[in-house]
Amino acid sequence: MSDIWGYDPTAGHNAGINLIGFKVEATDGTIGKIDKHSDEAGSAYVVVDTGGWIFGKQVLLPAGTIKRVDVPEQKVYVSRTKEEIKDAPEFEQEKHLGDPDYHRRVSSYYQRPMA
Repeated sequence: MSDIWGYDPTAGHNAGINLIGFKVEATDGTIGKIDKHSDEAGSAYVVVDTGGWIFGKQVLLPAGTIKRVDVPEQKVYVSRTKEEIKDAPEFEQEKHLGDPDYHRRVSSYYQRPMA
């Protein structure tokens, strides 16, 4: 995955689509709904509210983890398992918009080979 912070052109995402409220499906089941998203070039992402699945935790998923957007169904499919997402660096709201070290940590995690 060369550009973890960019949408795959084959994923079906078009800039300007509001993804807030879309369900997020990992490779092995639903993980929550999108609370926030960004289409910013080089820094695109979604923030997923996992609800009760992992005790209300929010997770930051770089756009490069999205393999498909189904607009009619309002679902986003990601190329990670629930366990991989659960083990990801914790979402840090105050750091995700300007802390290059935080982005490097998240990038490193999602660019490593997954099981």
